[in-house]
Amino acid sequence: MAEKMVEQITSMDVDFAKWYTDIVTKADLLDYSSVKGCMIFRPYGYAIWENIQKLLDARFKATGHENVYMPMFIPESLLNKEKDHVEGFAPEVAWVTEGGKEPLPERLCVRPTSETLFCEHYANVIKSYRDLPKLYNQWCSVVRWEKTTRPFLRHREFLWQEGHTMHATAEEAIAETKQMLEIYADFHEHDLAIPVVRGEKTPSDKFAGAENTYCIEALMHDGKALQAGTSHYFGDGFAKAFNITYTDKNNRLAHPYQTSWGVSTRMIGGIIMTHGDNNGLVLPPAVAPIQVVIVPVAQHKEGVLEAARALYERLSPHFRVKLDDRDQSPGWKYAEYEMKGVPVRLEIGPRDIEAGTCVLVTRHNREKVVAPLDGIEAAVSERLEAVRAGLYEKALANRERRTYSCTSLDEIKASLAAGGDGFVKAMWCGDEACEDRVKEVCGVGSRCIPFVQEHLSDVCVCCGKPAKHMVLWAIAY
Repeated sequence: MAEKMVEQITSMDVDFAKWYTDIVTKADLLDYSSVKGCMIFRPYGYAIWENIQKLLDARFKATGHENVYMPMFIPESLLNKEKDHVEGFAPEVAWVTEGGKEPLPERLCVRPTSETLFCEHYANVIKSYRDLPKLYNQWCSVVRWEKTTRPFLRHREFLWQEGHTMHATAEEAIAETKQMLEIYADFHEHDLAIPVVRGEKTPSDKFAGAENTYCIEALMHDGKALQAGTSHYFGDGFAKAFNITYTDKNNRLAHPYQTSWGVSTRMIGGIIMTHGDNNGLVLPPAVAPIQVVIVPVAQHKEGVLEAARALYERLSPHFRVKLDDRDQSPGWKYAEYEMKGVPVRLEIGPRDIEAGTCVLVTRHNREKVVAPLDGIEAAVSERLEAVRAGLYEKALANRERRTYSCTSLDEIKASLAAGGDGFVKAMWCGDEACEDRVKEVCGVGSRCIPFVQEHLSDVCVCCGKPAKHMVLWAIAY
């Protein structure tokens, strides 16, 4: 086992939940506030979110989406226009009842999501088929009064993006939901190095008011699932409830078809639980605030700091680089940047300078390579890609090792008992009672109906009736 450099982190094998919160606080990602369930994003944690925003925002805009901003408050009467939607969010809604010292004439909901606000706006601006499609997105915070909170995974106020689009046909809207899900999936797999399963939620688990909910599911290091992103097709239900109509090409009134899709700061929790180790955070290079840290060795000796600064000047146009020239020992610095998950550490000392080389250390496996200073830019780029690929391969191996194909409830229980938590593939008849029974007996809930189906048997894992789908089951965060 690799040497443990950061002693103040609880081992994940001893207490995974404590290990997780240790990393959140020790790596300076979040701090607790005086409002239960509301967290303070520290600069390092917020910088990760900024990098996520930047990468996703570019993907959204490349597909024609525009950013807007809606109000934080939703009048109760507006929220009540879509019955299923309001019932789905009612237990988590925070209400404002006073403004200043005066009671409000109508309660205002602090947005848990913004479908109703977008619908109100779309009713005002969509008049003709020429106004479609409307491809809007907003970056904001939302409030859901969760009973149990956990850093990044469940906050009472959290940061996210929510896309809301309107289309002339159902086919266009469904294509939009699937396109955005694929953007999320590709972002997770390429930029976050987290493998995901693409699929559709079962009817009992779809978003309030949606006709179909599509999702990506990731498996964490401890074998629990994380819903990493969702994309919803609403049909024309919201459009009818909010009287959104337009004149089509045949000069007839029609209702548009709607989608919404979103990911949140829980992605950062996913990064921690997928890639982190007992020395701290391990960040994929695409979102790391510092991609390369330069640590001078024996920096008091002549020429060392000058060489380190010259490397900084060469690398900083190409990468997010930090030069740590503080008066601390190299070992102390190594431990700090292990904790913070910096993908590549560059060490340079007198012997390196004499040889015209430096040492590059990759965070995910501590592999050291000696690289010539001539062409160092290419060497650093290659090491960063090695980190990304290594993280993905390790996460995929964990998922494959913890995925069980089962044809009976007893087999599910035996697989989980022998191998620990993980994804269970099993056939399902489509009956909600069987979905509930699997959870009751085996402790795993349905995560999605994967797009890529496998024929494991002809019958439902629960009741023995003819099966309709293979479902992915797991314990989830």
